[in-house]
Amino acid sequence: MGAHGGGHHEYKVPDWKMYKVENVPELLRVKELLAAKGLKDPWLRNEVWRYDPRYGTIGQRFRLTFFRGFGYGFAAFVLTVVGQTVYEKYYSPAEHAHEEH
Repeated sequence: MGAHGGGHHEYKVPDWKMYKVENVPELLRVKELLAAKGLKDPWLRNEVWRYDPRYGTIGQRFRLTFFRGFGYGFAAFVLTVVGQTVYEKYYSPAEHAHEEH
């Protein structure tokens, strides 16, 4: 059962050990700045995935998030404008405005 022919796709959770702050220069700098002040961020490793090329750049993720479906939305807009124009041409409100009720 299912939309894709009934096959089950197993999702493989990546190993948490592969995400190392030391592999990301930006986060390593943050870690060093915090250490200079005697601080430590135990959750910094959770941000490493954002810098992994498999997930795209920040710009790519931004475009994907905010412009997903833009083409369908624009097509719906064009159809609405065309439909309203055709409707007003054949059923003009100006013709009906002078009728008495």
